[in-house]
Amino acid sequence: MNIIIEFLHNRIILISIASWAVAQFIKIIIDLITTKKIDWELMLSSGGMPSSHSSFVCSLAVSTGLECGFDSVYFAICFVLAFVVMYDAAGVRRAAGYQAAVINRVIDMLNINMDEKLKELLGHTPIQVTAGAVLGIVIAAAAYVFI
Repeated sequence: MNIIIEFLHNRIILISIASWAVAQFIKIIIDLITTKKIDWELMLSSGGMPSSHSSFVCSLAVSTGLECGFDSVYFAICFVLAFVVMYDAAGVRRAAGYQAAVINRVIDMLNINMDEKLKELLGHTPIQVTAGAVLGIVIAAAAYVFI
């Protein structure tokens, strides 16, 4: 029970989770504006604007820097992790999404019966990654100023 209480009192984790949730909620708002309907499944989806992965890891890094110092080994680890996650989101996962789209088209053209299509919205554009990063930095900074 003590572990759960410690977890719930970890400011860095809570700020990171809040940053992820805000990014996911923004996706719902953007989709609502474009489609005129609410899709709550977007709350747990990957891809889209802004990148919740970027928001999550950037808020983690900034919160860690503010808590432990920007010259700490903890910040260095979070900083490197953030860049790996953002590079993966805009590179490898984005390419995998393009490949899934091509495979889905080939399956359709060949009339192959599949239970479901491959997920195409996996990665992010550089703008989506940057927007998520900025969001995460702003949320972490605001949390330390106002909370």
